[in-house]
Amino acid sequence: MPVEVIEKKATVRKPAPRYRVLLHNDDFNSMEFVVGILIQTIPQMTQPQAVNIMMEAHTNGMALVITCAQEHAEFYCETLKNNGLTSTIEPDE
Repeated sequence: MPVEVIEKKATVRKPAPRYRVLLHNDDFNSMEFVVGILIQTIPQMTQPQAVNIMMEAHTNGMALVITCAQEHAEFYCETLKNNGLTSTIEPDE
C-alpha cells in the first residue's frame, strides 16, 4: 500500500494591527480628575506618565495615551469616554 504524504504549509502570522488611543483636551474636567482616570484605565500607567499625557492634551489639544491591539484600544477609549473624557482611536501606521 502506498503511503500518502501530506504537506503542511508553514503559516506566517502577521502581527495584529496596532491602534493609538488619543486623549483630547476638554474644558470641563479638572487636571487631577483626568490624571486619576488615566491611572485607573490604563494598566501600569504611573502618575508621572498620566500627568505628562494630560499636560500634552491640555497644551496641544490632543495626546497619545497608549498604542496597543485594536480590542484593547477600543476598551480603553470607551472606558475614558464613560468617565467623561474625550477619546478616539486611530490605526498606528
